Amino acid sequence: MAAVDKYNVESAEILANNALAKYWRQYVEAQMGVNNDDATKQIFSRCLLNCLHVPLWRCYIRFIRKVNDRKGVEGQEETRKAFDFMLSYVGADIASGPVWMEYIAFLKSMPAANTQEETQRMTAVRKAYQKAVVTPTHHIEQLWRDYENFENSVSRQLAKGLLSEYQPKYNSARAVYRELKKYVDEIDWNMLAIPPTDSCKDQMQWVAWKRLLAFEKGNPQRIDSASNKRIIFSYEQCLMYLYHYPDIWYDYATWQAKSGSMDAAVKVFQRALKALPESEMLKYAYAELEESRGSLQSAKKLYESLLGDAAETTTLAHIQFIRFLRRNEGVEAARKYFLDARKSPSCTYHVYVAYALMAFCLDKDPKVAHNVFEAGLKQFMHEPVYILEYADFLSCLNDDRNIRALFERALSSLPQEESIEVWKRFTQFEKTYGDLASMLKVEQRRKEALSGTSEEGASALETSLLDLISRYSFKDLWPCSSKDLDHLSRQEWLSKNIGKKVDKSALSNGSAMTDKSTSAPSGVSTASLKVLRPDTSQMVIYDPRQHHGTTVPSNTTTAILAASNLSNPMATVVGAASNPLSNPTVSMVDGVSSNAFDEVLKATPPSLSAFLAGLPSIEGPAPNVDIVLSICLQNDYPTVQTKKATSLPSQRTAGPAPSTSDLSGSSKSHPIPSNSSFRPRDRQLGKRKDQERQEEEESTTVQSQPLQRDAFRIRQMQKARGGSASQTGSVSYGSALSGDLSGSTC
Repeated sequence: MAAVDKYNVESAEILANNALAKYWRQYVEAQMGVNNDDATKQIFSRCLLNCLHVPLWRCYIRFIRKVNDRKGVEGQEETRKAFDFMLSYVGADIASGPVWMEYIAFLKSMPAANTQEETQRMTAVRKAYQKAVVTPTHHIEQLWRDYENFENSVSRQLAKGLLSEYQPKYNSARAVYRELKKYVDEIDWNMLAIPPTDSCKDQMQWVAWKRLLAFEKGNPQRIDSASNKRIIFSYEQCLMYLYHYPDIWYDYATWQAKSGSMDAAVKVFQRALKALPESEMLKYAYAELEESRGSLQSAKKLYESLLGDAAETTTLAHIQFIRFLRRNEGVEAARKYFLDARKSPSCTYHVYVAYALMAFCLDKDPKVAHNVFEAGLKQFMHEPVYILEYADFLSCLNDDRNIRALFERALSSLPQEESIEVWKRFTQFEKTYGDLASMLKVEQRRKEALSGTSEEGASALETSLLDLISRYSFKDLWPCSSKDLDHLSRQEWLSKNIGKKVDKSALSNGSAMTDKSTSAPSGVSTASLKVLRPDTSQMVIYDPRQHHGTTVPSNTTTAILAASNLSNPMATVVGAASNPLSNPTVSMVDGVSSNAFDEVLKATPPSLSAFLAGLPSIEGPAPNVDIVLSICLQNDYPTVQTKKATSLPSQRTAGPAPSTSDLSGSSKSHPIPSNSSFRPRDRQLGKRKDQERQEEEESTTVQSQPLQRDAFRIRQMQKARGGSASQTGSVSYGSALSGDLSGSTC
C-alpha cells in the first residue's frame, strides 16, 4: 500500500474547501454566520495569535463589536481594548491601513458627556493618527490627509506646529513604504505551509521572504528605533508560510539572541522543535544557545535527546556528546562515556578517531591516543580511512617506523580494490621521508599490487616519465610546465587505449557497457550494484557533425542536404536545426539504405554546391558570423550562366545578355521615351548622370569580379542611386542563390 503524503497540497485544498476551512477566516465566518459565539471564541483562541493575517483579525474585531454592541459604555471600553490588542499584533502590517481607519472612526464615534471626555477623545484620536502616519501602509497618504484635516478642524494654530513635527516622520514612513512594497509584492500570500521542495515557485518564495527580512533588519530608515516589533512581526508572518524551513527558525532565534533577548530566542527554538521535532540541526543550535548562556543542564538534556535509543543513535551524536562532556565536565566524564559508546552497535571508527585526537590535542596525552587507535585497529582494519587517520597521527609523532609497520599490516589485509588510497599514501610517505631505494621499491610494489585492477596488465608495470614527475613534485610545484604535463597525460591515456577496438555494433544498438577497469568489490556482484558505467575505450574526440550510428558527413553532403529544398528555404533551415547531425545518405531506415538525395545532387546548381561545401564546420548551436564571412570572402566561387539568366522578356528587343551595368539599373541600353516636354537642358543633365553612373558601375564591376552575381551589392547600388531607375525603367531579380535573373521595364 502506497504511503499517504500528508503534505499533499491539492488534497488538503479539496478537504479545506469541503469543510469551509480553507483558511481560519472562512472557518470562523461560518460559525459567526450561525451566531455560534462559543465556537467562534474557541476558534479565535486557537488561531488568532498564530495567524497574523489582517482579514482574520478584522473578523475578530467585528465579532467583538457585535458582542459588546449592547453593553453601553462598558462594551465600548472592551471594544477599544480589543482594537489596541489587535494593533499591537498586526498594526505594523503593510495592509493594516483599513484597521487604523476603522479604529480612528471608532474613537471619533465614542460619546462625550462633558468637556473633559471630549478632550480625552480628541487626545486618543490624535495619538492614533500620529501612530498611523508613521507606519508604512498602503493607505499612509490617505491617513496623512485625514490627520491634516483633523488637526485643522480642531485648531489651525496648534495644527501648524504638530504637522510640522510629524511631516518628516511621515515622509520617512512613506519612503519606507515605497521600498517595502517592492518586496511585499513578490510574496504569494496564498501559499500553504509545506516542507521545502525543489519547485521553482517554493524557492522563489523563500528568496522573496529572505529579501524582505533583510530589508527590515537593515533598513537605514528604521522608524521604530525603540523596539524591534517590525522585525518580529515580519518573522512571525514569514513562519506562517515557511513553517517547515529550519533556516528561518534558526535565523529568527539567532537574531533574537544577538538583540539581547535570550529568553525570546529560547522560546523560538522551543517552537521550532515543536514544528520540526526530527531536526538535528535545530537541536544542536538550541543546545549551543543554552550552553553559551550557562544553562548546562538544559543543553545536556538536548544532547541526550539526540542520543535517544541505542539502535537509533547516530555516530555524530556520540562524538558531539563526548566533546560537550569534555568542555563542561572534564576529561574523566568524556572518557567514561567513550567506553560506553564504543559498545554501541551504532559506533563506527569515527568515534575512535575523534576521541583519540581529542586526547592527543586537548589532553596532551599521546599515549592514550595511541592506545585508542590500536584498540580501534582490531575492529576497523578493513577501513582505509581509519588507516590513513592513524598514519597521520603517527606522522605527528615522527614515528616513521610504526608508520611503515602500519602500512604493511594494512596492505596485507585489505582487498586489492580498497587498498588504492593506502598505497598512494604509502608511496607519498616514502617520496617525502624515505631514501631513493625505498622510494623506488614501494613504487614498484604499488604497480605490481594494483596491476590486476586494470586491463593494462604488463604495461602498468612500465616506468613512465609521469612517475618521475610525481616523485620530484611538491604540492603545487612541478618539475615541468603545465603544457608538458598535459601532453604527457594525453600520451599515457593514448598508450592505455591504443590497443582497444571500438565495438561499432554495440554503439549502433545503443547497448550500455560497464567500465571494466573499475570492477566491483569482491563478494559483490556487478548486477547488484545497478550502476551502468560508460565504456572509456569508446571515447573519441568530439565532432559536432558526428551522430550516433552514422558516419561523419562531408561538406559536400551537407551542401546537398541544404539544397534539397530550394523551393522552401525556411523548411530547409528548420529541418537542419531540428536534426543537424543526421546524414540521410548513410542513415538506415528499417535496414534499407536511403539514396533519396541522389537526384538532388543532379538538380543542385554547381555554384550553390561549391558555396555550401566551402562553409566551415561549426561547433554549437550557432556559428561565429565573422569567421564564416571571412572564409566566404576568401573563396572564389564559380559562376555558372544559365539559360534563364540570358533570356529576356518578350517585350524587349532581342540582343545580347545584359551586362553588369544593365543589372545595376543603367539606362544605356534603354530607349529614351519620346516626350514633347523633354528639353536640351534635361538631356545634358541626363548625360552627366549617365556618365557618373557608368564610372561608378565600372569601378564596382572591377571590385566585384569574383562575385559577378552579387545580388546584395546590386540592391545596395539601386538604393544608393535612389529614384534614377524610375526614369528609365525597373529591373526585378529572381533567386540570388540559383542564379536566375528576370528583367522587366515599365
